[in-house]
This record gives sequence, structure tokens and C-alpha cells, in this order.
Amino acid sequence: MKMQWIWGRPKRAAAATVLALALGGLAVAGVDRLLNPPATFKLASADEPASRNSFAPVVKKVLPSVVTITSSRMVRTGFQEGDDGIPPMFRQFFGDDQGNGGRQFRMPRQQKEQGLGSGVIVSPNGYILTNNHVVDRATTVTVIMPDKHEFKARVVGADPKTDIAVLKVDAGSLDPITIGDSDKLQVGDYVLAVGNPFGVGKTVTMGIVSATGRANLGIEDYEDFIQTDASINPGNSGGALVNDRGELVGINTAILANGSEGNQGIGFAVPINVAREVMDQIIQNGKVTRAYLGVMAQEVTPAIAKAFHEPEVRGALIGDVTPNSPAQKAGLEKGDIILDIDGKPVNDSAELRMHVSLMAPGTKVNVKVFRDGAEKTFALTLAEMPTETAKNEQPENSGEDALQGIAVENVTARTARQLGLPATATGVVVTNVDPDSKAADSGLKRGDVIQEVNHQPVRNTSDFESAMRHTKDATLLLVNRQGSTLYLAV
Repeated sequence: MKMQWIWGRPKRAAAATVLALALGGLAVAGVDRLLNPPATFKLASADEPASRNSFAPVVKKVLPSVVTITSSRMVRTGFQEGDDGIPPMFRQFFGDDQGNGGRQFRMPRQQKEQGLGSGVIVSPNGYILTNNHVVDRATTVTVIMPDKHEFKARVVGADPKTDIAVLKVDAGSLDPITIGDSDKLQVGDYVLAVGNPFGVGKTVTMGIVSATGRANLGIEDYEDFIQTDASINPGNSGGALVNDRGELVGINTAILANGSEGNQGIGFAVPINVAREVMDQIIQNGKVTRAYLGVMAQEVTPAIAKAFHEPEVRGALIGDVTPNSPAQKAGLEKGDIILDIDGKPVNDSAELRMHVSLMAPGTKVNVKVFRDGAEKTFALTLAEMPTETAKNEQPENSGEDALQGIAVENVTARTARQLGLPATATGVVVTNVDPDSKAADSGLKRGDVIQEVNHQPVRNTSDFESAMRHTKDATLLLVNRQGSTLYLAV
């Protein structure tokens, strides 16, 4: 607000009167000071405690347990930007070069790629939780402690399906964070996000829990996110989400950026109860094994609930049962609505998937379902989730000369989203093409999704291998490139 002073000038005829009043006022003012002494102001003492509305004590408790993580990896480069049509968001996974005046490299070369993220010390003997994407395929990982000391870290193990990784440093006795219980979080609870966004240094932002149990976002395979409006930005990945008592309740993972690299008020964190289960398996077994029920579940909508005479819109509807699976052996059927597992309610299909994935293979459970207007309970033993080759380099002696020199991976929900494909898209994504191969000469590029080989559908790497074993001469590929399909003859 702009302040304005107004100056006035008294008339000459009144000047004497004004002066007399002023002089008389001196005596009056002296008496007034005795009766009404001037106001005094109380200044804060340095010894007084901070306001109880401050989060400073919480931050002071948490900061020593949050670290900065830098990583580096070597990537093969070889194509000029624009030559291969890979979307900019997905280009980071392939390390494309943007120089040399638009010229296509014929020989691949190595280039170092740097990464930045955050981590949380969870044990005094050096175990650190972070995101898998912070250290994925890294050749070196460095942990920078709050006191600026740096340590080389070893990746103990990682779980891409939940985006959790565990690191280990040999740094003596460390100050671990207090681990909380994410199941007790409620919408509206205060939370603080701590990390190193954009590499500017340790930063704390405040918000509330906007939602819990967020799923079906296409970020990870297993999703049960805490959503918060605490500012989470690039570099916060792997950092701590803590409650108002300084307890770790989540690992910051992703943001909904809507085309921007910055925070939009919607951030996601992996609940610490999920991250801790993954961490314990990695530390004890070196890997994560998941239980397997063997059903294809879908959401229960009001229309479905009405059709099945279910009085409440709840549970997960079984759309299909896998042959010889625990579900099939126990007697579960299509049309059953799963209501709970061992007394733990199942609200939707994502929750069912998460419940089962966090159990150990061999666990005996009771599954309550709604069938034919009544509730029934089935006892079964969960099996181990079938594994599938995540990456496949075609062997040189396979006889399929047409597609030698390429590497493929399964299309996941994340890669489908990055490539602009539907979340349900299947196939194998080409991650590398030898520039001297027949596949490269035919026009096959990194980022292409192979969906058919000689008119045979390809849903995953197993289908791809099977199709290639039956390929003798020319190979016809149906390729999805940025949402449009085309045929390539190799």
C-alpha cells in the first residue's frame, strides 16, 4: 500500500493561537507522560523456544538421514535427433546424440550419462532406500552425506515393479530415520517432502496427504501411491516423505507434471510399508519374489454390482482364472467377486494385486468371495509369481539372421505411456539396433514396438523368441511407431 502524507499551512490570523496552544501543550504533555507512560515492546529472547506451529524440530530430526545420490552410466549412442522418431520423453532411455549436423552415426559409441536423486538412511550400518530409476543401470553410484562427505555405494538390489532400490555404503555408524506406518496415514495429514530438487541443495516442502491407495496411473507395475501436494520436483526422487512427527511414511517417486518438468501440486510416493517389504526381501534374499493367485481381476462398477446382485460396490471381479493356478485349484470361478483376503478388505482390483504381491509364495490364505447372492470362503496356498525374461538379445547361433543385432524388452505400462501407446498395449520394444544389421537397413528403429512377426501376434519376449524360431527366410514385422502401425520386411 502506498502511504501519502498531506501537508497543511495555517492562516496568519490564527498563528498566535496555534503557537499558544503548542506552548501550553508542553506542560500538558509532561503531565500526560506521568499518567500514561509510553508504550514498551517485548523483544523475543534467543533462549525462547520456537513456535509450536513450526516444523523446525521435525526437519532438524529428519535432515541428517536424507542424502543426495549421483549416478553415472555408459550408454550407446549412434543416431541424430529426429532420425529415429523417438519421442523426447523416451529418448533419455536410449541416449541419442544431438550434434554432428544431422549426420547419422554408422558406428555406435559410448557416452556417459549423469543422474541425480535422493535417498534415505534406514539403518546405522549403511543401508539406504531410494528409487530404482535413480540408480537403474548405473556403473557408479555416489552417496553424498549431509556433512558433504562422499561414499561409493553398492546397489544391493532393486525392484523395478515398485521402483524401489536398496544401496549400501561403508561409512561407519550413520543416523537412520525413524520408520513409520503408512497404513495409518489419512487424507488431510501434514507431510513433508525432503530431498535435493534440481540439485539446488537439501530442500523441505510441506503439504498434506491428498489421497492414499492411488493406482492405475501407468507409472509402475504395482501401484499403491500416497498422493500429496507437497512440492516434489526432479531430484526429489528417492527422498523422504515424513509425517509431522518426523517418521518416514513414503519414498518420493513421481510427479504429475502435465507437460512441465516442475511440480503441479500432485506428487506420488511409495508407501513405506510397501518399500519396507521390498527392502527386507532384497536384503535377505537379494531379490523380490511375489505370490501368485492366478486371476484376472477387474473393477466392480455400480452396473456390475447390480448385475451380480451385490448390495455394495466393492471388491474385485474375477474376469478369468488361470488354469492350474492356486485360484483354479481352490475352486474360484469367473464371476466371483473377491471381498477380502485373510480378513483384509479388497476394495478394487489394484488393491487385490497389491495385497497378493506383498505376500510370500507358499502363504496359506482364506479368500472370501461373493457368489450367487451369498458370501463363500475358499482356503488356498499362494504360488510364486511366474517370471519372464525381461530382456533378450538374439543369440548368434539361432539361425534367425533377419533379426540378429537387435535387443528387445517387454512393453510395460511405463514404456507404453512414454511411447504414447495405450496402457494395455502389448509387444516388445526395440531398445537397440546394430546399424550394420539387416534390421537397421529395413528401417527398424529404437523405440519401435513389434506386435507381429509373420502375422503371428507378439505379446512379450517369449512370443518373440517362439516366432523367431519358426522364421527361416524373409521376416514381415508389424510395428507400432508412436501410435501408428506399419509393416517392415527384413
